[in-house]
Amino acid sequence: MNVFKCISPRQESTLTGHHRATFARRNWLAWLTLACLIGVTASAQDPASSDATPADQTPDQTADNSPTLRIGIIGLDTSHVPAFTKSFNQDPADPDMKNCRVVAAYPYGSKTIESSYSRIPKYTEQVEAMGVDVVSSIDELLKQVDCVLLETNDGQPHLEQSLQVFRAGKPLFIDKPTGSNLAEVVAIFRAARHYDVPMFSSSSLRYGEGAQAIRGGKVGAVLGCNAYSPCALEPSHVDLFWYGIHGVELLYTCMGTGCQSVRHTSTESREVAVGVWSGGRIGTFHGMRNGKSGYGGTAFGESAIEPIGPYGGYQPLVKQIAAFFRTEQVPIDPAETIELYAFMQAAAESKQRGGDAVTLAEVMEAAESQADQLLAGKLDPR
Repeated sequence: MNVFKCISPRQESTLTGHHRATFARRNWLAWLTLACLIGVTASAQDPASSDATPADQTPDQTADNSPTLRIGIIGLDTSHVPAFTKSFNQDPADPDMKNCRVVAAYPYGSKTIESSYSRIPKYTEQVEAMGVDVVSSIDELLKQVDCVLLETNDGQPHLEQSLQVFRAGKPLFIDKPTGSNLAEVVAIFRAARHYDVPMFSSSSLRYGEGAQAIRGGKVGAVLGCNAYSPCALEPSHVDLFWYGIHGVELLYTCMGTGCQSVRHTSTESREVAVGVWSGGRIGTFHGMRNGKSGYGGTAFGESAIEPIGPYGGYQPLVKQIAAFFRTEQVPIDPAETIELYAFMQAAAESKQRGGDAVTLAEVMEAAESQADQLLAGKLDPR
């Protein structure tokens, strides 16, 4: 896989200091194996009103004369919407989210997943109560905002929805899952690069205090990791994409890139995926659908063995999103996000093959070809 197909020049240019060094190192080490296997290079707040000024005009100014970033939401079918909106629009503002405000939202949304679309009226009412203007189209939304939260719970519409945002040049955060399958994920990152629009996608589990401490070297080099989370399934999505993504995001936060192959075992109530990383490291994901459940795991390092820690809520992720919207600096190497979805796609393929090992190179090669088809005729000439 040519990971540079999926990384915008503007995204790459904003990776400075540690991020730039990490970006270069991870792309080389994490994708070298894929390149060899498939023969391609692998990587004080001013409340906004419903009559906000068009996005091509100067944004509203706050009392301290700094611009208010007007945030739009696409998809009011997830509990993340009222939680994120409350965080951004609270008064007084959290210092880390100062001058960021949700001002408009488009409600739809999944049309096929009942557990999602049935919640739209409730969440629409809640965001309206927080002063958000609910609009009738994505085009109308884009005229009122500077950046976008793509919150549609269903990953299937994400490609078409994100293309509208990219064409408008608005920085974009895509809530999990990025897409319903790996090909859609690859296509979305490619489209972001084509339009040179910064975007990232993440589960909130990545930014828990424990996971970030391990990421930062608390146990030294991570030699292995076991991560777990609830793992409800949705037939329209690759198995782990729907909810197992939370535990897999934890796993990758600790392990980083470099997984080569995955074996998967599944029962009616459990999912276990075992990945082999370069250098002989092993990472596992345990998904639960019965009994006591939660989020966490254990990291095995050179100098210590430590729990990943409990779930820390949405606020750490929302702060990262605010910083991203202000700076347009991508906080996660896109190659890592793509690989963690390749891990889950390989797990699904292994499940279909009775638990045989499936390489990430194989699923990436198929996804690249499918992404070509998904994007055919949809990318405007640049």
